Amino acid sequence: MRASPSPQGQFAGTQPPSPVHRFDEASLAAWMQGHVPGFSGPLSVMQFKGGQSNPTFLLTCGDRHYVLRRKPMGELLPSAHAVDREYRVIRELAGTEVPVARVHALCEDPAVIGSAFYVMDHVEGRIFWDPTLPGMTPAERGAIFDELNRVLAALHQVRPAAVGLSDYGRPGAYLERQVARWTRQYKAAETEPIEAADRLMQWLPRHMPADGETCIVHGDYRIDNVIFHPTEPRILAVLDWELSTLGDPLVDLAYHCLTWRMPASLRGLAGVDIAALGIPGEASYLARHLARTGRSAAVPARDWNYYMVFSMFRLVGILQGIARRAQLGNASNASAVETGRRARPLAEQAWALASSL
Repeated sequence: MRASPSPQGQFAGTQPPSPVHRFDEASLAAWMQGHVPGFSGPLSVMQFKGGQSNPTFLLTCGDRHYVLRRKPMGELLPSAHAVDREYRVIRELAGTEVPVARVHALCEDPAVIGSAFYVMDHVEGRIFWDPTLPGMTPAERGAIFDELNRVLAALHQVRPAAVGLSDYGRPGAYLERQVARWTRQYKAAETEPIEAADRLMQWLPRHMPADGETCIVHGDYRIDNVIFHPTEPRILAVLDWELSTLGDPLVDLAYHCLTWRMPASLRGLAGVDIAALGIPGEASYLARHLARTGRSAAVPARDWNYYMVFSMFRLVGILQGIARRAQLGNASNASAVETGRRARPLAEQAWALASSL
């Protein structure tokens, strides 16, 4: 039997643009000439292999390298693939303690390459697709995870008004709106009936904890959504801000901490001897984040587990969206069909946790 490709081998690197994502490169070059200072052709385009949402491309112009993020072509779910919001939050976070790439320009005119997009600098570094970090020592793994924790805490300490983002989301009722939003997203993307998901959509609104604090939240903070320095355990840029908004930092943190509860098929740490690897446990990781953000009170276990149930359901909605795009033929990644199939077992895992509370 042939071994399955490793996450690093499957998702790292670039490839020629897939047929469904190709665009008029001459049109892009002409647009960049007028909107990206210092741009000079000729232009060559490669597509990054990783990612399941907005197609992402490496643009090479002589010794200059840029990254282009665009909306997928074709029929899309409402409010999804918000590259304009990505562009705005990255631009406004420049100069804070949150490392981001330098953005150059946003284009909302679909006449240029067929959909909205933005261009930012390419940041040279490492993206880790496997959270077990093969080939590293326990000390190196611990340093990588501590840096992930530090940067998310830095984001949660940025005051939205101080960076021009006080209107980046609606105040209050964040969790209520998120549950409603992902219920709508799930229903819009549903490819087959999943009984556990139906039960979760009934359970989540009835067991909601009280509103928490409000800050800028990333919405999809994962080890593969950051770029690390080529040799140091230091994050150079946080990527993929599509789901960012103003919201509860604990909900953002819980989604990030799903890594500890996800199976290897979803690039998780469940069943892994993390102590031997030097990776902190979920509880100690949570405590470290709370200490860094100045929160002295522990999170009630029932609230934290609710956030976990919601985070799992949210990921089920994302997986359904991936499966739906695969059906429509505009998925960003060749593994979309396989990824979408993981929605059912994850919904069942979430319902099992909800039933235990």
